[in-house]
Amino acid sequence: MKKYCIGAIALGIAVLVIGSVGRTFTIQGGSDPSARSASGALANATLPDPNADAPYQPQLANPPQIVKAIYLTSWSAASEKKMNEVSQLLRDTELNAVVIDIKDFTGMISYKTKNPIVNTYDTQEARIVKPNALLKRLHDEGIYVIARISVFQDQTIPKIRPDLALKDKTTGEIWKDRKGITWLDPASVEVWDYHIALAKDAVERGFDEVNFDYIRFPSDGNLEDIHYPFWDEKTPRADVMKNFFAYLYDHLAYAQTSVDIFGLVTVSKDDMGIGQYLENILPHFDTVAPMVYPSHYAAGFQGYQNPAAHPYEVVKYSIDGAFIRLKELRDAVTIARESTSTATTTRILQLLDTTAIHTVKLRPWIQDFDIGALYTPEMVRAQMQATQDALGTEFAGWMIWNPSNIYHTAALLPQ
Repeated sequence: MKKYCIGAIALGIAVLVIGSVGRTFTIQGGSDPSARSASGALANATLPDPNADAPYQPQLANPPQIVKAIYLTSWSAASEKKMNEVSQLLRDTELNAVVIDIKDFTGMISYKTKNPIVNTYDTQEARIVKPNALLKRLHDEGIYVIARISVFQDQTIPKIRPDLALKDKTTGEIWKDRKGITWLDPASVEVWDYHIALAKDAVERGFDEVNFDYIRFPSDGNLEDIHYPFWDEKTPRADVMKNFFAYLYDHLAYAQTSVDIFGLVTVSKDDMGIGQYLENILPHFDTVAPMVYPSHYAAGFQGYQNPAAHPYEVVKYSIDGAFIRLKELRDAVTIARESTSTATTTRILQLLDTTAIHTVKLRPWIQDFDIGALYTPEMVRAQMQATQDALGTEFAGWMIWNPSNIYHTAALLPQ
């Protein structure tokens, strides 16, 4: 037992005694009974645990209408040094938001949670030891905080529950894509519920928005060799994903949600074989985030041999395409409302949430990494300008991606 002198009380000495178990202390010693009585309020009190997290936090009281964010891995968010640098960057520039991984492609959840559905699997790794304290810090600085969840791309649950994972038809083993990453079946309702539970936990503890990534079918690797344990391979992929989008919307209608989609989805007239069809996505999220990284467009796109070298043109064309289709959907709802044909009205209004389609925002991911070209601050800024030029009065911001979390400060306007 350790003893610490906390000062004299009357003619006696009050001694703080901290037991080997717990944080309870009592006042001992002191010859003056009145002094001992006065200290009685302290007896058996509980000291704050320095290792405890902060309470759950409320969402930011005045969230920005135009979100300007950078991406942070959970490891960056867990680093005091890195977060000090990030806080300084946010204070000095136009940035007002961060996107933090709470579940990345590894499948590991970045902090401990008490959610019983999430805790069904051993998927928690306390990278961020005090997530609520981190949220409080960022909110105190006026920062909008987005929780990013990688959904169907997952390297952990397939090891624990291989029955939920895509299989290799030839070997019977768990299937892997070109990068060696495993996937969960996009048609599994159990998988859907797991990620909804994680999203609800994030909202409850104070994240301002939940961002869903890898919310699609696989796009590379030996796709013909995949066995899906839940998808019947008859229902169109686009319909499977549309059902999931609607399921998310129904369960998270009270929360701010966003979804990451391939940049090409904005100009593709089909689901690109991955289940992402823009018209199925727009009615079910508060924000749609096309990943319009110029480096991810093939040679020859819009006549450019190297699209990465033309950031303004590629981003402008892509966001223009998405915005045109959004306005067409809105027009279809307006026509349906005014139509005298009951069949037409019912069919369209059943497909679309008429409120959501008029409030959904387009907020793209833009590139600040060296693939396809050595990216300069001017090239990053060109993508920001292209987004604003395409959306005009409906400009809702952008999110900058660099997997190493190193950003060109010169691309950002000063605060």
